[in-house]
Parts: sequence; structure tokens; C-alpha cells
Amino acid sequence: MYRKVYVDVILRQDKSGATRPLRIIWENGRVYEVERLLYKCRAASMKVGGCGMRYTVQICGRETYVFEEDGRWFVEAKES
Repeated sequence: MYRKVYVDVILRQDKSGATRPLRIIWENGRVYEVERLLYKCRAASMKVGGCGMRYTVQICGRETYVFEEDGRWFVEAKES
């Protein structure tokens, strides 16, 4: 099972308006560095609902998604 977790994101936006997430700040304050941006597209989250821009990123050597939906950022977090 997964849950939608809204997170803070430190990002870079260039003069053309292109956005790139640099760091994800988890709800407990832990900061995760985005090592690579692999892909960006408009898509829906099939696990927790919602849609917007889906960023496929590499964090801690693993591929994952971070979504931007109406100016807010979320991830699909595994239930513990």
C-alpha cells in the first residue's frame, strides 16, 4: 500500500521556465539529494491518485517519482 505524501522541494528554475528538482525534504525533515533527473512528463499517479508533471529522478541510487500538482509536490510513499 502507498500513501500520498506532500513534500518540500528545493528546485532550480531557469530563465526559460524549465524546472528541475534538486532536493526533496521529507516530512521528518530529512533531506534527499536528487542525483539525476531522468525524465519529465505529464502523468497520473497510479498508486495514490492525482496528476501533473511527473519527474523520474534518481535518489540514493534508486529510480523514483516526484510529482508536481497545482504548485504542490508529492511522492508515493510506502505504508510502514
